[in-house]
Amino acid sequence: MLYGIGCDLCEVARMEKSLSGAHGPAFVRRVFGPAEQAALGLGAEAEPWPAGRASAHKAASAAADFAAKEAFLKAAGTGLAAPFSLCEIEAVRLPSGAPNYRFSGKTAEWVAARRLTAKLSLSHDGGMALAFCTLEQLPPET
Repeated sequence: MLYGIGCDLCEVARMEKSLSGAHGPAFVRRVFGPAEQAALGLGAEAEPWPAGRASAHKAASAAADFAAKEAFLKAAGTGLAAPFSLCEIEAVRLPSGAPNYRFSGKTAEWVAARRLTAKLSLSHDGGMALAFCTLEQLPPET
């Protein structure tokens, strides 16, 4: 049964500015989980991310990952409220390259308690990144 749907857009240039600014490392720690940080070549202790052409694709991926978090929160119907933390909602890639969610901490507990499965679709083009999330509730065990 469908529990919720959510979508979000994130401007790539805005994400690049957040990552390359003086507060970039703090932003990374607050927003991105360990798997996302590794995939994007970011580290919680890293210097601010260098702006420029070399980071354009990674900025688009980071923007899509951020949009995925927002899309999940909309599908959950809660917004960013307890028990959620952005870094506990990770957009990861399966070996096939398909996007998927990985939850940890209180967010994982919330998802499991409601018997939810999450589906994720990402895209980026024209300086914008889009994420679409569906949450489905599994039928009760018999």
